[in-house]
Amino acid sequence: MSKFISARLKELEAYVPGEQPQTMRYIKLNTNESPFEPSPEVKAAVTSGRAASLQLYPEPDCTELSDALAGRYGVGRENIVLGNGSDEILNFCFAAYFDRLSPVIFPDITYGFYKVFGDLYGSDYTQVPLDSGLRVNPDDYIGANKNIVLANPNAPTGIALGLSDIEKIVSSNPDNIVVIDEAYVDFGGESCVPLIKKYKNLIVVMTFSKSRSLAGARVGFAIADSGLAADLNKIKYSTNPYNINSMSQQAAKAALESDEYYSANCNRIIDNRNAFCRRLEKLGFDYLPSSANFVFARKSGVSGLELYTRLKENGILVRRFDNPRISDWLRITIGTKEQMETLAGALSGLTEEMK
Repeated sequence: MSKFISARLKELEAYVPGEQPQTMRYIKLNTNESPFEPSPEVKAAVTSGRAASLQLYPEPDCTELSDALAGRYGVGRENIVLGNGSDEILNFCFAAYFDRLSPVIFPDITYGFYKVFGDLYGSDYTQVPLDSGLRVNPDDYIGANKNIVLANPNAPTGIALGLSDIEKIVSSNPDNIVVIDEAYVDFGGESCVPLIKKYKNLIVVMTFSKSRSLAGARVGFAIADSGLAADLNKIKYSTNPYNINSMSQQAAKAALESDEYYSANCNRIIDNRNAFCRRLEKLGFDYLPSSANFVFARKSGVSGLELYTRLKENGILVRRFDNPRISDWLRITIGTKEQMETLAGALSGLTEEMK
């Protein structure tokens, strides 16, 4: 870090993304990417001639993609905000609404970018502890009289709140913004998009990275009341109006038109998740009930750091966090059936060795 960085940012701890190693080939189960390729329609859209016009800026309004999203979710184009991944949408939310005079709360164990954005913008934020079962307690947020950010399903636990709990939280904080981050909702959660028409303080953030196999294309979006959407688009046009490149716009639109393909993939991941959890039980692991494309698991008496390290030495990447409360837990992305069988075999052998 140079001596020129602003005093406000000197102590900022940046978000640490999951490893993307290039030195060897791993079974990569650490960043919650889909194990399945994009649909044939997406591949065709990306190679259909858009590359020939890359000398031109992309359309800033993303009209075709916005209309496709509006049609898919039963809202108007004025309710859609597009971002370079859902992280950029979350960035817009913190920039627009959460500062020293507008407190925001979110769980103490959740997606790490919330704290980073809070520090980046000097937000007055409070981290609310998960309960003893690593669950979000809705009562901590009902009538909180503060802005709220919740990942649902939560990460890294995978546990989801039901729609009725989300509605209680939104309806009981009418004078505050409630952001629901639904990055993993397509793997067993219940989306609260239908509540958008009922509540003007709700922002639902979603992504093409997980269930639609487009992590590399970087496309995220929010659905919200038109007034909130206008706020977020004001931030977009004040920072990076060309934030979705031409090929990513076409890829995302084609993905929306490939619902049957992606629904089938989500079901395969859910089946693989359930089968893997059964294997974990037989191996004596604890795991949390997941509605996401990952499982949070630990083996009593086994060091999470040592197990993570040994798996990596055996060519398998999973994710571990340094937070003392969850340092022995591993977040394991659900891959193909073959990948999960390989991992289960490795866990069986390694945990025997580590007894």
